[in-house]
Amino acid sequence: MRERTRLTFDVDADLCVVGAGLAGLTVALEASRLGASVVVLEGRHIGWGASGGLLGTVMPGYDLPIKDLIARVGIEDAKELWELSKQGAEYVRAQTTEALMPGIAATDGALEVSNVDVGDRLISELQMLSEDFDTQVEGWQVDQVRAQLKTGRYFHGVYFPRAFQVDGRKYVHGLATLAKRAGARIFEDTPVVGIDASGIRKRIVTPSARLRASHIVLAGNVHLGAPSRRLSETLLPVWRYAAITEPLGERLGEAIAFKGSVTDTYSVDQFRVVDGDRLMWASPETTWDARPQRFAPAVARRIRTIFPQLGRVQISDVWGGAIGQTVHGMPQIGQLRKGLWVASGFGRQGLGTTAMAGQLIARSILWGDERWRLFSPFELVWAGGMTGRVAGHLIGVWSRGSTAASGALARYRERLRKQERTREARLAEANRLAGTRPVRPRAPAGEGGS
Repeated sequence: MRERTRLTFDVDADLCVVGAGLAGLTVALEASRLGASVVVLEGRHIGWGASGGLLGTVMPGYDLPIKDLIARVGIEDAKELWELSKQGAEYVRAQTTEALMPGIAATDGALEVSNVDVGDRLISELQMLSEDFDTQVEGWQVDQVRAQLKTGRYFHGVYFPRAFQVDGRKYVHGLATLAKRAGARIFEDTPVVGIDASGIRKRIVTPSARLRASHIVLAGNVHLGAPSRRLSETLLPVWRYAAITEPLGERLGEAIAFKGSVTDTYSVDQFRVVDGDRLMWASPETTWDARPQRFAPAVARRIRTIFPQLGRVQISDVWGGAIGQTVHGMPQIGQLRKGLWVASGFGRQGLGTTAMAGQLIARSILWGDERWRLFSPFELVWAGGMTGRVAGHLIGVWSRGSTAASGALARYRERLRKQERTREARLAEANRLAGTRPVRPRAPAGEGGS
């Protein structure tokens, strides 16, 4: 078992990072590479929360839909924010090489599929992403989607060839290794119980030691608690669990030919093939914590619903964690007050956006990079406490029900169209045969039986 190091002595540093997840470790890595002395404090252990990763998909974008982002900040700022997210994705690609993180096993391509027939809307989205946001995308027709995913549940798709997947759990520990190698000191089992952010040198209190630093970065999630309750209360806790099946052999290839990650437009289904013949599948979201193993039967049933040809599947492992979802759907990145920074609220797009945030904050502190101000319009908004969690749960249940109903209606209409085409084809064939049938000679007038 890996030994954890607790902070048991007072220490001074240029920068203190609270939270050893993806965002905090990226800040620590980049700041250390730029020459700062960095200490990371983690109340539990490295990557214990959502940073452990689910499907591990890395691609540009935020939880806020791109059209809503444009409506909020305008097209020019939206382009800059999108470009930052692309840079975050490329940062992850640069770190997840075999030389830096052995065994990370990256795979290429991500496919977003629609539960309903939305071909017209797809064309508009593709044009915007390609022309306005300089993103490589391909539109897939229904036949192409179903050639890769042998199910009638999905219609059109948007393929992102530059997206890729990594093992999120390996990635977060890989970041920790690189940060330590660059000079950062990481202390686990060291919760922060108090912060005094006044003055030039900030003070951080832990149960067994004190730390002083010129800058503090709050890189925690919904569990941040005492160090900044105001910050943690701006995040709606959303739990999601990932399950991985036992090996499925050749039958998996007969059901799923696509080797990248797949998500539907409503994020109900998220899955990808791992280890050649196993399936990793994410459960629906919930605003309540639960034992991961409780979700194994639900995931197995969902797999069988979407791909009945797989039959009964056995689940070998389930894990998960809570993400912090902001009210406005954008991450919280920037300076709360002089020397006190925040990197939190990354929602479902955590891998790329945490990388982007870590670079931005490290360069802001050490180089004076001001691009973090692009996130200023997305201020801290209270998430509603217990009422917000109940509302979030009900909205999730309603959304999944609405999605299921919309999908069922779309598939029903598709069956009607197929039946109508079949009838038309039969009628055309009957007419063709009638037109080519030999004409029987008619008997002359007056002839015939009496």
